[in-house]
Amino acid sequence: MDATEQLRWRFSDGSVTDLLNARSLHGSPDIKKKVQFHSSLVQKLALEKEMEGHIGCVNAISWNSTGSLLISGSDDTRINIWSYNNRELLHDIDTGHSANIFCTKFVPERCDEVVVSGAGDAEVRVFNMSRLSGRRPREISMEPEAVYQCHSRRVKKLAVEIGNPNVVWSASEDGTLRQHDFRECSSCPRAGSANQECRNVLLDLRCGAKKSLADQPRQPLALKSCDISSVRPHQILVGGSDAFARLYDRRMLPPLGSCQTKRKPPPCVKMFCPLHLADSKKTYLHLTHVAFSPNGKEVLLSYSGEHVYLFDVDPDNMSSVRYTADYVREQLFAPPFHKEPAKQQKFSVNTASRNLCRVDMCRKLMQVAIKSLETSTNLMHGIEACSEVLESVRPDVDDDMRHDCFCTRAGLYLKRKWKNDVYMAIRDCNRARNIDPTSYQAHLYMAEALLQLGRLKEASEYAEAANSLLPPYSQLRKQVDDIKQRVASAEEEKNRMDQNGNAKADRQRGKLRSLSDILLRSDVSGSSSQEGREDSDYDDEMELDYETSVSGDERRENDQGVFQGSLSFRFHQRDDQTNEHTGENGSVESNHNDDSAFLSEVAIDMKQRYVAHCNVGTDIKQASFLGEQGEFIASGSDDGRWFIWEKRTGRLIKMLAGDGAVVNCIQSHPFDCAVATSGIDTTIKLWTPDASATSMVAGPELDVLSAIENNQQKLCRNRQILLPFEFLERFRMHEFAEGFECAQS
Repeated sequence: MDATEQLRWRFSDGSVTDLLNARSLHGSPDIKKKVQFHSSLVQKLALEKEMEGHIGCVNAISWNSTGSLLISGSDDTRINIWSYNNRELLHDIDTGHSANIFCTKFVPERCDEVVVSGAGDAEVRVFNMSRLSGRRPREISMEPEAVYQCHSRRVKKLAVEIGNPNVVWSASEDGTLRQHDFRECSSCPRAGSANQECRNVLLDLRCGAKKSLADQPRQPLALKSCDISSVRPHQILVGGSDAFARLYDRRMLPPLGSCQTKRKPPPCVKMFCPLHLADSKKTYLHLTHVAFSPNGKEVLLSYSGEHVYLFDVDPDNMSSVRYTADYVREQLFAPPFHKEPAKQQKFSVNTASRNLCRVDMCRKLMQVAIKSLETSTNLMHGIEACSEVLESVRPDVDDDMRHDCFCTRAGLYLKRKWKNDVYMAIRDCNRARNIDPTSYQAHLYMAEALLQLGRLKEASEYAEAANSLLPPYSQLRKQVDDIKQRVASAEEEKNRMDQNGNAKADRQRGKLRSLSDILLRSDVSGSSSQEGREDSDYDDEMELDYETSVSGDERRENDQGVFQGSLSFRFHQRDDQTNEHTGENGSVESNHNDDSAFLSEVAIDMKQRYVAHCNVGTDIKQASFLGEQGEFIASGSDDGRWFIWEKRTGRLIKMLAGDGAVVNCIQSHPFDCAVATSGIDTTIKLWTPDASATSMVAGPELDVLSAIENNQQKLCRNRQILLPFEFLERFRMHEFAEGFECAQS
């Protein structure tokens, strides 16, 4: 292990000894919250108990308010209730669901006797344990206290409000968020019934999804997750089949509606999406989990095929930014400064107030990062070092060091080339240019980033700008000349491929291609001789129109589990620049006039990104805040591991082997340093600190970087099957893939 790996820096929470000393000297009422998931304990987490009781994948786990009980739901359609004190199974409830259970909760203020579940059969079921009349058998077959059948698609998430024993909210892939009040009714007819008139639709988002921030919502938003703020219970957060998480104020929503009539989506109070994903137009990009922080000031989003991102609910100018659709292109592809502008006034630093030990540590961290950049080794460690410096308070780090740190981290991102690292480099270059508009290094790295994105014209402009910022006969001109040469080579390669592509298209024009040719075609940008291009800029995607005809009643369950019907397909190239469609008389109509009145919405950008895991195999994968303080972030992964990061810096501090295939669910104990996880395995794992545990890794895999790079390769690998996500949703609606959550993609 070299010096860069040996240099480790302290976490922001200090040591447990510091907390104890502070309590004895000054008193600290938050000592329990601070100690619960202290960094020294998190680093020692290890598997304590593997709890057996289910016979299918465990898709949902949740603690009660006191942490004495844990509830779980599984593909076996059973709910299990576990004792935290003795780590044993107390009750095994046969729910009567006819499909996989995806969510389950304890209803608050009901003495932990009322539980609720949601499943793939589109039903929400409520069970009252007090009906057992003193009988406490382990295996229970009981009638539900209430059955709500008003959803038409799978129920993916339930939410409850602290202190409210009468209401539960359910989010479904049918595009509705419903509010079920136990005091009003105990059952409702199945969706589509002639007599169905349930007025419990809180959010109707059946026309709420959008492909980019500039687009008008047109598609159904299949809801995957929802959460209610524990601090401001009127705030509810939802996420689904697009890239945008939406925060609503329940006090500002219209009265509960009926599912019989579609309503226009209500305006949300806030919208969250990383800036570089707001204009991606990727049909597969969607959220799998959304969550409020314990103090309600932050939200956490987990994306399928992407990373985990942190946002401020009420952002300030320093942490994150609000943006519109026009601002996306302006930020990502802003023109360089060809003329030297006046430098911004720099903040004066009071050297007397600086923490000299902290300043010295920041300098050492910068040396580590620069060495990583120069040697192209330990890139992840160098990025973490830069992040630690940039999160330091301003008196300890002046603008010159921040500028150098932004540029260094941008260079490290561009060398590492993990998914969307190039966009993180662009963010850092823009921040460095805000400090010093004439920064040669920032312009040079911008040219490199744009070259990796395939933006050859903009890359050439930035290379010229960097060249103009250098003094005559500077040795650094070799770097600029190298980028210019690579841009020229990339342009030649692009022209050659365009010519070959046009010739091939002419030869194949009029020929009928097979379905496998269309779905499993080779990557259009996969040539090894091309400069690396991010898939979000030059995707050659296929649109798919489809029609279905179903034999018999589509709403009726098929006893054999077989969907009988037919599908017809019409493929055509995507063209997002026009909104034309063919009218009934065959004439072409345009929707530009309809969109002209649509005002682009405002979204909030990320303030931190968490990278190491892989989330493509399931769409119930969670990302969670750990503990009452929420100072650490955890997420499951498709490689059977789960990862823990420091929230403030995004620094990876723990990797644990938690499942034989995929870890989906992660729930921390309300008060103890304990974490429950579940996934494809039929067991639930309980993790607690162990003095003998290794500080970084738990499990058979000791090569952390190798495991992470394998995950990044899975994320970066272009998808071969190009069917739009909406089409896959339609398949799932007809029960084609009932076990999708448990199957590796």
